[in-house]
Amino acid sequence: MSSSASDPGPARDRTEIYDLAVIGGGINGAGIARDAAGRGLSVLLVEQGDLAGATSSASTKLIHGGLRYLEHHAFRLVREALAEREVLLRAAPHIIWPLRFVLPHHAGLRPRWLIRLGLFLYDHLGGRRILPPTRSLDLRRAPEGAALKPEFTRGFAYADCWVEDARLVVLNARDAADRGARVCVRTRCMRAAREGAVWRLELTGETPGEARARALVNATGPWVAEFLAGAVRAEAPAKVRLVKGSHIVVRRLWDGPHCYIFQNADRRICFAIPYEDDFTLIGTTDLDVTGDPASVAIDADEVAYLCTAVSAYLREPVRPEHVVWSYAGVRPLYDDGATKAQEATRDYVLTLDAPAGAAPLLSVFGGKITTYRRLAEAALARLQPHLPMRGPWTAAAPLPGGDFPHDGAPALVARLVAAHPWLAPATARRLVRQFGTQSFALLEGAAGPETPLVADLAPREVRWMIEREWARTPDDILWRRTKLGLRATAAERAALAAFMGAHRDAPGARAAE
Repeated sequence: MSSSASDPGPARDRTEIYDLAVIGGGINGAGIARDAAGRGLSVLLVEQGDLAGATSSASTKLIHGGLRYLEHHAFRLVREALAEREVLLRAAPHIIWPLRFVLPHHAGLRPRWLIRLGLFLYDHLGGRRILPPTRSLDLRRAPEGAALKPEFTRGFAYADCWVEDARLVVLNARDAADRGARVCVRTRCMRAAREGAVWRLELTGETPGEARARALVNATGPWVAEFLAGAVRAEAPAKVRLVKGSHIVVRRLWDGPHCYIFQNADRRICFAIPYEDDFTLIGTTDLDVTGDPASVAIDADEVAYLCTAVSAYLREPVRPEHVVWSYAGVRPLYDDGATKAQEATRDYVLTLDAPAGAAPLLSVFGGKITTYRRLAEAALARLQPHLPMRGPWTAAAPLPGGDFPHDGAPALVARLVAAHPWLAPATARRLVRQFGTQSFALLEGAAGPETPLVADLAPREVRWMIEREWARTPDDILWRRTKLGLRATAAERAALAAFMGAHRDAPGARAAE
């Protein structure tokens, strides 16, 4: 029996057995749920907090091959990630778009020939077709050199992609639900016990009760070992290395859409990326951490490190007092025994526990946003002997709102403004960059502008995100489904909270789920 997006859920129907229960609503869990639902499986996705509430919304927000991973000879991972850039760009051109990275050559660090070799491999490993090739820059003449110190005279420009990371997770969950999956947020799996060929799950939180499934996926990210020890009462088959990555946001530092990638003296790299039109995102760090992944936060040393790293290159130094926002997340890396956190593999490892006659358990260790779709395919390939299903399908399937050409966002904005002449062009651009072609459904029946709640965020958007995107709190909207938290005043936050509270209590407020 398949579970529909509007069924009463596991708490009210204890007789249903899902084909697959996925614990963890980050990018890997949402991607696996989407892929599985599209293969005809009945799917339950359980997330203890908000979708993308942890690691998946604390990234550097890049779809990239990982240029520096070449130094660690991670050629298979880089090749797979490079190929995925354009697959994902085609699938979600509203939330993923090309970025041009400028890499100034630092004479005291990696030699120029080594960088050229790395960029040659980067251009050719992944079958690039859409993104432009690498080219050399004379930073004394190129406009990209204007923000840099004069001693940086040569450099390179190459292409990768940007992603709205949390929205990527939400859209995968939305597509899963549209294909029949049941998505439960603010719900925790306290216990998972095998009963022969079926898992019995005990759930608490927003959707309490029991659920049963023929197979279980542990995609809990930083909590992968904790979930096994606590809920499953099993020993982890692999080790996870928790590595903190922190970022800072400052006011915009240069004109132009290009980004910078800077080499640091410690052989790490640092990105500086235009962010939300008026800001610059700077990151990241790599620090081993212990303890509760939910409690990590950037510290003063990390802020100083990032400021020092970019100030070594920029004409105008960045200081800690310039920071307007910061965030930190924990990367749950597969522990391959690397000496330094920066050298630990970003590849993923899938472990399958499937004793004869018993329900299988698949655990996900590691991974990165860029390769989530391939990870999902690999996960379902491991489960296929236990769950008859259709074959892979996501490589050519757009995510919700992404059914337009990879370079078609400007044309879509123009169409939206033509259909709604009262819509400010800047707002139309933001809507397209969030909802893509679904912007038209969002605005259906709208005769004119509404009084915004935060910046240009209209009440109809908030209702959409509550009813179709599982938003429950102001932070879900201000920091994950949008980044309008950068612009929200205290009064606007209060107004948004009051509106959401009133809508949450309205009859049928979540009927669309």
